[in-house]
Amino acid sequence: MKIGFLNTPDDQRCPVSVKTIKKYVDKGAQIFIEHGTSDSISEDFSFAEGVEITDRASIISGADIIYSNNPMTEDEVKSAKSGAMVISSYNKFKPDDVIYEGTHDIQVFSLDMIPRTTLAQSMDVLSSMASIAGYKAVLLAADKLPRYFPMMMTAAGTIKPSTVLILGAGVAGLQAIATSRKLGARVEAFDVRKAVKEEVQSLGAKFVEVEGSKDDKDAGGYAVEQTEEYKRKQKEKIHERAANADVIITTAQLRGRPAPILITKEMVEDMKFGSVIIDMASSTGGNCELTQDEKEINHNGITIIGNSYLFNKAMIDASELLANNIHDFIATFLKEGNIDIDMENEIISGSKIYPK
Repeated sequence: MKIGFLNTPDDQRCPVSVKTIKKYVDKGAQIFIEHGTSDSISEDFSFAEGVEITDRASIISGADIIYSNNPMTEDEVKSAKSGAMVISSYNKFKPDDVIYEGTHDIQVFSLDMIPRTTLAQSMDVLSSMASIAGYKAVLLAADKLPRYFPMMMTAAGTIKPSTVLILGAGVAGLQAIATSRKLGARVEAFDVRKAVKEEVQSLGAKFVEVEGSKDDKDAGGYAVEQTEEYKRKQKEKIHERAANADVIITTAQLRGRPAPILITKEMVEDMKFGSVIIDMASSTGGNCELTQDEKEINHNGITIIGNSYLFNKAMIDASELLANNIHDFIATFLKEGNIDIDMENEIISGSKIYPK
């Protein structure tokens, strides 16, 4: 059994580690890694047992399982061997999905489609990266904010602590809350899901509650679309809290839809001079009306940073977690040294996107 890992120039996280390579080899696999895959973490896997560093074309044409951080092109997939498994993150809910209709009998799996269940936690790439991103978002905000985060008592006077407002209390939001609290800020958090209230409060933050929200237990941890009446109440409450905030960190995503606009231009213009907004939903449109994806802008003295890829600022740890996630996912397919695609397994059936 041959497992190949491709280099992705625009996503330099390394999908393997010394630890996961050993696990693959112990399961009877041969590992093929494209040149340059581990450059970002300065690792040389060529000395590892069972590993060959080779070219892209050889991996694609010869591997039984092919992994790439970003999807391969359709032509590349067509050159894969018959029956190969192709694994990547296809962001299945974007309208420009990459689907390989008409290709031969390959099978395609998307990591972002793995069910977000207890059983699949160890392979949940979205959660692994969100935790890092939430941490880095707070550090970025603290660096950009022209104020202290904690209360400071000095001979020259007492500085009040900054107020951080977190919009969206999923994995990224909860990590942002914990990090903000450790830096000494006052923290408020809003989420349409009432189920996260206790988690927010357990981390020392105030939960900003708006009555009338609806949840969907099948939404995989995402927020769901709300009623117009709820949206009106939500807008009023967020406007009130935003005007008091020094930092806003937004993480809210809707599964299969553009990110909801939670911070309007009017709200931004009512914020205090020098305040900072970190919009982690920028890749799907952003939670702030003024956000520009992967850009930092200044609007009337308010800094707005759109970045959905903050996990890349911790490349070594992001790579290690990614490698562990990928290994645990691939391990569900391996049985006695062979590939066994059990469609009764909800992890396998849920993540398979081609053919359906």
